[in-house]
Amino acid sequence: MTLDIIKVGYLRTNCYLLKKDNQVLIIDPGDEYLKIMNQIGDNETIVGIIITHNHPDHVGALEYFDADIIYDYFTLEEGVHCIGSFHFEVIYTPGHKSDSISIYFKKEKMMFTGDFLFKNNIGRTDFPTGSMQDMRESLKKIRNYDADIAIYPGHGSSTILGYEIENNAYFKGK
Repeated sequence: MTLDIIKVGYLRTNCYLLKKDNQVLIIDPGDEYLKIMNQIGDNETIVGIIITHNHPDHVGALEYFDADIIYDYFTLEEGVHCIGSFHFEVIYTPGHKSDSISIYFKKEKMMFTGDFLFKNNIGRTDFPTGSMQDMRESLKKIRNYDADIAIYPGHGSSTILGYEIENNAYFKGK
């Protein structure tokens, strides 16, 4: 599996393109549909689009895609799923928003966290349906995963889960 990262929109949201067997899985197409499509080859097929949470900077380009291949908190139960060649686990991680999910690819040791977890920080909890208590519970849940998992957030640079557990003040109860 390969990974392309495209910064889209005025908030420079990370839109992720996962590619495998000429199939593409898109995570958080926040804006700039044509910019996203220019990264997809003629021989590649989009098999799914996953939304980590429903904020405008993560869903801005959705209107241009087929609604039948869009997945989110409301269509993906917590647990293991398969879309095309992609096998992943959906983890409910509320806090930033009640519909926040993280997508974990165990074999590849990659987790896409949206605005739940950033490098050295967490997502804001003061938006509607956000909750600091839910965020604390989600952080406790995510601690149980392998420390060497690469974390790909909705904004900014990637990090490693073990680094965040050791260095991110929010894992220490801030």
